[in-house]
Parts: sequence; C-alpha cells; structure tokens
Amino acid sequence: MALPFCPSQCTCVFHGRIDGTGTRSVLCNDPDMSDIPVNVPVDTVKLRVEKTAVRRIPTEAFYYLVELRYLWITYNSITSVDTGSFYNLKVLHELRLDGNMISVFPWESLKEMPRLRTLDLHNNRLTSVAPEAIPYLLNITYLDLSSNKLTTLPSDLMDIWPPLNGVPISSNASQKVVLGLQDNPWFCDCKISKLMEISKMADTPVILMDLFLTCAAPENLAGVLFQRAELENCVKPSVMTSATKITSTLGSNVLLRCDASGSPTPDLYWTRSDGSSVNNTVQESPGEGINWSIMSLHGVEYKDAGSYSCKAKNVAGTAKATISLTVAGTMSTTTPPLRPSAGTGPTSQGTALTPPNDISKSQVTAPTVLPGSLTTLSAGQKPPKLISSNGSQKGLLKETKQQQEGNGKKFAADEKSKKRDDSRAVKDLEIVEQTADSAVLLWTAGGLLNDAPLTVVYSPYGEDDSKRTVESKAGSGKVLLDGLSPGMRYSVCLVAKVSAAGKDPCIDFYTEDSEQSKLFFIISGIACVLVLPLIALLVYKILALYCNGRNAPSDENELENESYVKFETISMKQRTLTSHPTELWARRPTNESERLLLCSRSSIDSQMTYKSDSSRSEYLC
Repeated sequence: MALPFCPSQCTCVFHGRIDGTGTRSVLCNDPDMSDIPVNVPVDTVKLRVEKTAVRRIPTEAFYYLVELRYLWITYNSITSVDTGSFYNLKVLHELRLDGNMISVFPWESLKEMPRLRTLDLHNNRLTSVAPEAIPYLLNITYLDLSSNKLTTLPSDLMDIWPPLNGVPISSNASQKVVLGLQDNPWFCDCKISKLMEISKMADTPVILMDLFLTCAAPENLAGVLFQRAELENCVKPSVMTSATKITSTLGSNVLLRCDASGSPTPDLYWTRSDGSSVNNTVQESPGEGINWSIMSLHGVEYKDAGSYSCKAKNVAGTAKATISLTVAGTMSTTTPPLRPSAGTGPTSQGTALTPPNDISKSQVTAPTVLPGSLTTLSAGQKPPKLISSNGSQKGLLKETKQQQEGNGKKFAADEKSKKRDDSRAVKDLEIVEQTADSAVLLWTAGGLLNDAPLTVVYSPYGEDDSKRTVESKAGSGKVLLDGLSPGMRYSVCLVAKVSAAGKDPCIDFYTEDSEQSKLFFIISGIACVLVLPLIALLVYKILALYCNGRNAPSDENELENESYVKFETISMKQRTLTSHPTELWARRPTNESERLLLCSRSSIDSQMTYKSDSSRSEYLC
C-alpha cells in the first residue's frame, strides 16, 4: 500500500472544502527523476509528471490510484508504454502523454479506462494508427494526434463519428468531437478521403483544431489544402437492386442479387435484419470498379422472412440496399388428377389409373437469375402412386414407367436441341488486326437479334481474376479489345444477356511483342539506308554506260580531237634564251595546233636512244 505522505521528489496539494471534503493533486517535476513514483497518496485525483528523465511507464504503474481522474505525463523522455500501464484506472477521464518520444502506442490499453474522454498524444513520433484502435476510440471526444509522423489513417476511423456513422447531426454540444491532426506528412489518397470530406463540411460535429490541413504527398498534391485536393480513382460505392419487396411461397428457393460499383472495387456483404451475417453467398467482379453478389435461400420457411441488406464497402465509403422478403402460402402437396389408361375402363376387377403424359414436363423447372432480381424455384412434386385391385399392379407400373421414360427422352431431346440452337447463336469468332496492345474481335450473330445485348469478356489466359468486359450488340459483329499487354496470350468469350443453355463461345489469341516490332523496324530502317544508295549508284552506273555507248566517237579523227595527249614521236626544238638549262621544249604536230610539252632532263635522258651520229634524237612521252 502507498504511504500517506508525499513522495520526496513531488509536491502534494490538498484542495479542501468547508465540509471537510476535498481533492488531492500531485506534481512531480524533478529533472533527476528517472522512474514513475510508486508512493503517491491513494486519494490523488490529479497526477502530473512533467519535465523529468522518465523513459518508460511500467505495467500497473498506477493500479492503486483508484480515484485518479487526470493523468498528465508530459514533456518527459518516454519511449515505451506497456499494454498494462494504465491497469485499474476505471474513473480516469483525461490522459495526456504529449511531448514525449512514443513511436508505438498500445491502443488496447484504453479498454482499462472506460470513462476516458480526452487523449492527448501530440508532439510524439507516431507513424500509424492501428485499425484495432477504432473500437477503443468510440467514447473519445478530444483526440490530439498533431505533430507526429502520420501519413494515413484507417479508412474506418472517421465512421465512428457523425455524420459518417449515420447518426443525425444535432446541435447538442455533447456530440462534438475535437480532432487535432495538423503538422503530419499526410499522403492524400483514397484512404483518408473521408477525413478530407469532413474538412470540406461547413457544419459537422467533428471539429478540427486546424482547418488548413495540407497534403505532403503525392507530388502532384504536395502543399495542397484538403479542401481543394481532388483525388483520382476514388469513388464511393453505390448499390443497385431492381426490387425492394419480394413475396415467395413456402418451401421455394430464393436467390437475391445486388450489384455495386465504385473505385476501388467495393466488397459486398449480406446481413439479416438483426445484423447477423449471411454465409451462403457468392460474389464476382467482372471488371475494375464493378462487383455483384448473390445470396441463396433453399426451402424458405416463415423464419426466413424479413429484411436482407446488401452492403458495399471500400476505402472511400459505404452504401447499402435492403430487400424485404415475405413468405406466404403453404407447402404444395396436391397431385395432378389421374385419368384412365387408354383401352381400359371400369371393370369388376378395378380401374387402372395413370398420370398425365406430360407429367415430366410439368414437374421440371429451371432457375433463372437476373441482375438485381429474385428467382423462386417451386418445389418438385412426386408422381402419384398407382393402385390396382386385380394383381396387375406390376404391369401398370411398367406401362407408366415406359410412358414417363418416353416423355423424359422427348423432353431431353428438346433440351438438347435447344442447347444446340443456343450454342449456334453466336459463331465464327475471329481475331484480326492484333497489335502489341489491342485486337479486333469479329463474330457472326446466328440466331440472335441484331440489337440483342452481348458482353465480351477477355483476360490473360488462365488469369480469371483480371477479367475485363465490353458491352456490345449482336448485330455490330465486331469490337475493339484495348489495354492489352504485348507478347501475351489472351482468352475472349462472348456472353449473351439472355439465358443460354450451351457453352459460351471463346477463342484464344496472342498479342504482338513490342520489342520484336521495334527491332524489326530498326533493322528495316538500317537495311533501307544501306541498300537504297547502292541501288541508286547501280542505276546511275547503268545509265552512264548506256549513254556513253550511244555517244562513242565514230572515227579516229574525233578521237584524236578529243584526246589531250597523243602518244607519238616528238622532235627536239632549240631552247630559247630564256629557257631553263634543264628544260627542253618539244612539240608534236597535230591537226589543230602545236602544243608544247615540258619534260624534265631526267625524263628525256631516260627515254633517249642513240641510233647513230647522224640520226636525230627521238623522245617518247
């Protein structure tokens, strides 16, 4: 037990009244204090531990302070808080832990403080609020999480306060909730869309300490106020049903369907009027942002009557649609009237009765599920018993069995023929114009009307979870499939909106590989750059040879006239006085004029020959 005196490092004050009653408050602010004091007077109502060296709040640190209503442990060095730190604080009203270094807060510890209304955690190092904390914050009216490192909040957190919790907005001050969320690096996406929605409301029970909350990320919204931020791919769900009230007969089978849309794709849940969940459901998402669910009830009874709610939920919000089911009538036990068999009549031995020939058809029903509707399947009836008083019961049973088998075969043949007709409703599927990211699907509308609706369902081969749909008409005969990935195998099927007994026609195809296409174009370009100049040069050479062949000189004189040098013997000519001593002038006779050729001495000497003393010198150039 704690001693009745005040701890040495604390100050205790008793606030007395005239009637002798009062309250005690304790202040511990010694900088050298490193642990939570354990000898605080048991009648303490308010305890403040401020600006100390305390780093941890141990388990059951205040379990004996059963009258404690205000606990302030502020601006210390606390980094760790145990789950049982606040054990037995049943009347605590206010808990302040601001100004510490808490990175993880044990939210489940709040269940030890059922009367807590104020929780101050600002100026710490919190990085997240766990979804498990939501049930423990229902009664909190003052929550300060400002000046932390929060980037997001659980999408369901804002649903616990009006107006998102469905409670009508009231001017009653007791319903007001104060939130401190400023000075956090918020990542503005669909997860905090509800908080952003509240910040835009003019009159709401949720009061923000700072109305000018801003986004820190993503980059395109950095520095943008919540009131002005526009989020992409964030749409509240909507639920659709075609009927709100359904009446079904006792013992029938009931199928209820609802469709939902939203971004991200919402999940669907079915609940009864008492809030209990319904398990016998199935749901499927045919495309991004779309989902549907079917709930089945087999052999309905009176206890199954009531309201069934289909709830759609995503991080942007929730939506709900309700269908009321009424069960009426009684279980049908009436058998079809019996008539005498052909060729028989009343005799002294008795009357043989057989069921009608079309009894098989009358007892066969097939369920049809329509979007947002209810389907009732009547319970099948058993064939009547055949009675004979003359011992011929076996023969009559055999005859009746043969009639029923014949009718059953005929009905099965009709169903088989119907399946064949339905399967030929859409045919000749063909994929054309494949590219790296698109393809065109062609088909022929066999037995369907031109305006009959069709749904084109396509997805990567073997990946049914990523199906996409395109709505079209049977008479259009083609549809563009876009948004494909290059170099992949895809499956595409045509689904008729009407009930079809056969298998939906499908076809597989491959998209082109973008890398191979690029490589092909590059190689083709290089080939064109190299080959075209060669072709041009070759054509030029051919044309040049062709032209030269036509313009060739016809006689020797023309050739001589066009030649600049003619190889012949030239004669020496005396040098002029101004000529260089190493140069000799030589001339050759031509028909036009004389042209002088300058030859060096070495060239002349190398080509000179001496035939005789009297012979003249000859030079060859």
